[in-house]
Amino acid sequence: MVGSLAGGDDVNASRESLAKEENGHLPHCEDPQSAPPQSGGSGDPEAQEGTPPVRAWKWSVIFLCFYGFMVQLKPGEPFITPYLLSTEKNFTREEVTNEIIPVLSYSYMAVLVPVFLLTDYLRYKPVLVLQSLSHVAIWLLLYLGWSMPHMQLMEFFYGITMAARVAYSSYIFSLAPPSEYQRVAGYSRSSVLMGVFASSVTGQLCVSQGVLYATLSAISLGFVTFGLLLSTCLPWPRRSMFFNKALRSATNAQGADATNATQTELARMRPEGGEADPPVKLPSSPSSAAVAPSSSWRDSVFVGMLKELTNVPRVPSLRLWSLWWIFNSTGYYLVLFYVHILWNKIAPSTENKVYNGVVEAASTLLGALTSFAAGYVKIRWSLWSELVIGGITGVMAALLLLMGTTENIWVCYAAYTVFRGFYQFLVPIAIFQIASSLTKELCALVFGVNTFLGTILKSIITLIVVDKRGLALPVESQFFVYFTFFVFLTVVYLGGAAWVITRHYRSTRTQTETQAPPTELSPLEDHTPELEPLANGSGVKT
Repeated sequence: MVGSLAGGDDVNASRESLAKEENGHLPHCEDPQSAPPQSGGSGDPEAQEGTPPVRAWKWSVIFLCFYGFMVQLKPGEPFITPYLLSTEKNFTREEVTNEIIPVLSYSYMAVLVPVFLLTDYLRYKPVLVLQSLSHVAIWLLLYLGWSMPHMQLMEFFYGITMAARVAYSSYIFSLAPPSEYQRVAGYSRSSVLMGVFASSVTGQLCVSQGVLYATLSAISLGFVTFGLLLSTCLPWPRRSMFFNKALRSATNAQGADATNATQTELARMRPEGGEADPPVKLPSSPSSAAVAPSSSWRDSVFVGMLKELTNVPRVPSLRLWSLWWIFNSTGYYLVLFYVHILWNKIAPSTENKVYNGVVEAASTLLGALTSFAAGYVKIRWSLWSELVIGGITGVMAALLLLMGTTENIWVCYAAYTVFRGFYQFLVPIAIFQIASSLTKELCALVFGVNTFLGTILKSIITLIVVDKRGLALPVESQFFVYFTFFVFLTVVYLGGAAWVITRHYRSTRTQTETQAPPTELSPLEDHTPELEPLANGSGVKT
């Protein structure tokens, strides 16, 4: 079951990574929906307003990172699927696969947009408290529940925790000044990864010592309850990205700066030679919006950003990496949701020792290393992006085929670990390629829309392939479907790569031929006669 999806991944372990990866996690920005805002420099009025004194914001960031670490300590998470299939819960594999886990995709899709908007409107902290309450509900239901509705409700709360992860990764940018965005985002992500790693290792040690799954659930309940107490102690930011700009004591000049920053987005995104779009009219200041409340919503920054979203598909790099985010993340998380079911099919937990915790810890560590390594890859992405994406997607497809056909659990474990590593390698690259071209508001919105579209696609595939109301395929057949999906993506990416590279070299050749000096067949025709000086100083043509 989706036993482990919270920023790490895997139905059980998937959840741990899920809440951290889907929205992707930037190496600097743990979430796709909350890409790190571009640094506006110390002169950014928006950054200066509402930012606490140096010592205050540093302590706030430290506390938030501690919270991010503690909230991931759920030792039972990598073992939710074995727990449901064990004699302690006694659900069948078909019930877990086709009736329980699908609820996660549906609930995530249903709550994603409301949570995304409420996160900004309520200024982060209430959504983090809601996330912590949902964690408590999850482990209470796992510990005390026994029926199908109980487990489906548990999956519903998991969807809320996944949607609310954007609050954590966005929150940190409201605490620190823009000059510190990259560094504090790294701290934020590192704390989450360390929490996932520590949680997986702790869970594996407990299971290896014969601790019952129910006891693991009780331990996890204790940790998440402590996380709930921490969430109530978090500082409350005075500003947010879209809805709370009026909370700042901004002047008209500051409002004008914000307007200019937003309106220039169109010019930066517009393809060369494209016609100029009419500028997005934004309020020059919070006070001006207050004068005409009837039209304030039309002039809000958020509505302006929605209008600018129509320009995103016109930019090749934004279009490519947004499509990668939507389609590849869909296949990736479907694998994470159901891989524990596959492991249990290959090596039933009732007959074999379960090493889910070790695998999740190893895959989390590998994902962190590949994400870090991606920051040092220096190539011409405008030319080679499709080829790199296509090559890695092809390797991931091969790993899925191996996972779905092998009978050796250790081969399946290894393939899964490498599969996650390859995906995590591309996540920071995608985040950089998208975030580097946009303002912080539009960047967050683009990631939010991409994640939402991916969630819709994920729900559609789940309904058709997995749900009992659809085909209700067994887990091996599901992995063949995912393999086919990745093969299709590989063909599309490599086809695009061939077209881009061919066009580039043809263009280069044409430019070279155009710039080359013409060959002179009869040089004498253009030859300028030289003058041979004579003794009297005059000259004669030679």
